[in-house]
Amino acid sequence: MLELKDVHTYYGNIHALKGISLTVNDGEIVTLIGSNGAGKSTTLRTIQGLNKPRTGSVVLDGIELHKLPAHEVATLGVAQSPEGRMIFPRMTVMENLEMGAYARKDITSFKDDLEHVLTLFPRLRERITQKGGTLSGGEQQMLAMGRALMAKPKILLLDEPSMGLAPLLVELIFDIIKKLNEDGTTILLVEQNALMALSIAHRGYVLQTGEIVLADDAKKLMKNEEVQKTYLGVE
Repeated sequence: MLELKDVHTYYGNIHALKGISLTVNDGEIVTLIGSNGAGKSTTLRTIQGLNKPRTGSVVLDGIELHKLPAHEVATLGVAQSPEGRMIFPRMTVMENLEMGAYARKDITSFKDDLEHVLTLFPRLRERITQKGGTLSGGEQQMLAMGRALMAKPKILLLDEPSMGLAPLLVELIFDIIKKLNEDGTTILLVEQNALMALSIAHRGYVLQTGEIVLADDAKKLMKNEEVQKTYLGVE
């Protein structure tokens, strides 16, 4: 479904992505793991069209995303729940969810999709008229994910969904990610909690300073000695 081929992305003179190549197949959860500054968020931003690759290609279902502005990429079925949630704090929960559907061409199933999101995240139903900025961190993460789902994406990009959450909420968020995938959503997951990410993913890529240094089946990566030492805290 999605293919990045030899992607080089820069911030000014800083070479952030140094020839990234990866694929995400229809129906998969693929995870990107790596330390801070490895290039994980830049990879998602490049797919979304927020950072343009200087060379290389980003292709979704045969369409060259790297040639399109970000707002057009959004209409083609790429939705992101960004790092730090980035919800609209002065808008209500309902208004945030409506914004998620803004770029959709098909709005006939809006009510069904809204009901699906509120069933996935019952806390949002309880807070539907509340301002986004008054929600707890966990609720804001649910809202960011729900807003992305309202775009009815072909592929959902999740950037650090567990960041700053209590352990119980982390488990809840990962259970929901797994359920979304079981329901047919294709997911590219960036996550610092490598153990949780690899436990639900089909495949994984390990990034170091803008380069992919390992790529394998997620279960095999969990058993990889280098991954265990560096990312899973195994001595």
